[in-house]
Amino acid sequence: MCQPELVSAIDSAPPVCVLGLGLIGGSLLRAAVRSGRQAWGYNRSSESADAARADGFDADTDLVATLRRANESGAVIVIAVPMPAVDATLEAIAAHAPNNPITDVVSVKGEVKAAVERAGLSVKFVGGHPMTGTSASGWAVGDADLFVDAVWVVATDDGVDAQVWSQVAELALDCGSVVVPAESLEHDRAVARISHLPHLLAETLAITGAAGGELALGLAAGSFRDGTRVAGSAPGLVRAMCEGNRDALLIALDEALDLLQGARTDLLDNGSTAQLVEAGFAARSAYESHERWDIEDIQVGEPDWPQRMRDAGRRGGVIRRSET
Repeated sequence: MCQPELVSAIDSAPPVCVLGLGLIGGSLLRAAVRSGRQAWGYNRSSESADAARADGFDADTDLVATLRRANESGAVIVIAVPMPAVDATLEAIAAHAPNNPITDVVSVKGEVKAAVERAGLSVKFVGGHPMTGTSASGWAVGDADLFVDAVWVVATDDGVDAQVWSQVAELALDCGSVVVPAESLEHDRAVARISHLPHLLAETLAITGAAGGELALGLAAGSFRDGTRVAGSAPGLVRAMCEGNRDALLIALDEALDLLQGARTDLLDNGSTAQLVEAGFAARSAYESHERWDIEDIQVGEPDWPQRMRDAGRRGGVIRRSET
């Protein structure tokens, strides 16, 4: 059980303003409303905003009006647009709601953090990344349950504002997630391996399978289906995610290529795939046996709390709930 001071107490949860109503943003709006929060959203596309309103949610296509409303209410602003649209979104926030707490749900943290610094909004920004999703996109596929029991990374960089960090963590918890504290660039190095590289491998497997023609596709079953699932994601979103984490992804991709080249050489020279298969089995077993433990002894705002939080996150520590 978390200490009462782990996430700062607030008299009432602040409203939530979600910018971008795709799968993640739309699901977040639904989850925030279900938790009892006052929440509204913005989407550039009138189709998505109209669909959100038709489903009973508060949504608009007027970004300036949406941000002025956030400014007046002290809402937590959530940036839920693709990476290429982040700079323009931050520019609008700087003009119309520069003092609001800000977070994001973009899958890379270092590049977003740098964009926030360029916009002069670092003081009230804490990055976030819910580790969940599907291959589908858009408002229609959103689901308030998307975040339930999912890991939600809350960026825990040196100098982070304790109050804003707590507000972002509280939002993640209200949506049903468990919080993992992590430094932004360390997060990017990790997700390059377990999120972004799998997308490229899925694309590769899909292409290789399809090259076998109709017979190969007709015989494809569970291993092909599961291995290529994320290849069904919108190409623009995949590119933004992978290209936005270029440096870390190149390292992971080089390691994967070395493993595959080693397997090819071993199969050619020795007729064996044992080295790769056995190492892969061990790695999968390590994933299946990974255990989380509750962070109980760190108080937000105490000396060295960001460093202690990050260390706990590296070792499998999570925050499951707050007490007020």
